[in-house]
Amino acid sequence: MWRVTFVGQDREKVERLARELEGEGYGTVVCLTGEATTALADGPRPDAVVVDATSTNEAGGLFQDVGETAATPTIVLIEEEQLSAYEPLQGIADFLVLPARAAELAARVRQLLRRRHAHLDGNNTLRCGDLAIDLANYTVFVAGQPVSLTYKEYELLCFLASNPDTVFTRDTLLNKVWGYDFYGGARTVDVHVRRLRSKIEDRHHSFIETVRNVGYRFRSSLR
Repeated sequence: MWRVTFVGQDREKVERLARELEGEGYGTVVCLTGEATTALADGPRPDAVVVDATSTNEAGGLFQDVGETAATPTIVLIEEEQLSAYEPLQGIADFLVLPARAAELAARVRQLLRRRHAHLDGNNTLRCGDLAIDLANYTVFVAGQPVSLTYKEYELLCFLASNPDTVFTRDTLLNKVWGYDFYGGARTVDVHVRRLRSKIEDRHHSFIETVRNVGYRFRSSLR
């Protein structure tokens, strides 16, 4: 399930928008503007961020308050009277003028994620070579054969495969996959990567690369 974080100054309004998107099959998290920096930095990274800028005259200022989200595609919600003053900022991938139907917001989010995951097909399956991750059904296949993964192994694989060629330290993976309040050490990551590799890799398939003294990355160019 795709995870979308909603950010805004009016909690009631943002929660209503989040519930509407949940009706379209998305998982959502809501946080106020002042909470967003910590939530995005320390918690599991969402697949997309939706920023409600309708409660402020400064859409750009609100976005900057959200913190560093360059790695996460972001949609800004504005009202018609804000259009003349609205200027897209770096890191904002799209905007939507309210009021809008939930189906339209869901379509914007879906299009955004598909642009980000060029190897995501119409069945919500993330593909890389012989590896297929069915995001709708939480299933994984290698060369057409099903692979049994634990929930954390699946989450780790999804995170790495969704960010190909990006090197992540063990601490970053702990924060993004297990959450900032997890008290396990870096060895937790090593153990899960080793188990994951034993299930999805063989002499014909190598997906996850160890970057010495740094961490791990998912290879977009497979061998």
